Amino acid sequence: MQPTAKISLIDSAQLPSRFGDFRIYGFLEHGNGKEHTAIVRGDIKGFGDIPTRVHSECHTGDVLGSLRCDCRDQLEAALAYIGKQERGLVIYLKQEGRDIGLLNKIKAYHLQDQGLDTVDANTHLGLPVDGRSYDIAAEILRLLEVESIQLMSNNPLKFKGLEEEGVTITRRIPIVIKAVEQNRGYLSTKQIRMGHIFSENDSIQHIQIQA
Repeated sequence: MQPTAKISLIDSAQLPSRFGDFRIYGFLEHGNGKEHTAIVRGDIKGFGDIPTRVHSECHTGDVLGSLRCDCRDQLEAALAYIGKQERGLVIYLKQEGRDIGLLNKIKAYHLQDQGLDTVDANTHLGLPVDGRSYDIAAEILRLLEVESIQLMSNNPLKFKGLEEEGVTITRRIPIVIKAVEQNRGYLSTKQIRMGHIFSENDSIQHIQIQA
């Protein structure tokens, strides 16, 4: 794999997990030194319609098991689903807090403790509601020579961002997560104010995943 203008593949290794056997690829983003990974199931080179989760890092959810969000549930549901397929991948991006960073995310959480929702908390801090871009994810897909993907997401902005970077998306695979008391307000805000699709009855062909 040749490096691109934005990232280089550093190495890869086998990654056995409780979700199945994968291979992990490590990428270095030029300029800022961010380290991104792709967790790959099977042979994806030259194939299309690859089930793909583009997941932004969430230290509080993915690592610490926070119930304030559904990030860990989505990640584990995606890995469990892909682990049962012939091929698939998860792209794990260093974009903590929708790319505002961990410390700013904690500041936003403090404002949410005082009654603001996730949108208003970010706005109050002068931060973007969603500062993510998907150029790195697109570069990773090109380096891995993936022709097209089935995107595992409920977020229309993620579809738009990836397609603007030249990624061909053939279908949506929603991730259906059961809300708990601690994240019900957060999920409601994502649906009402950020346009996330939690209905199974949308116009894109899909498979339901139940976490």
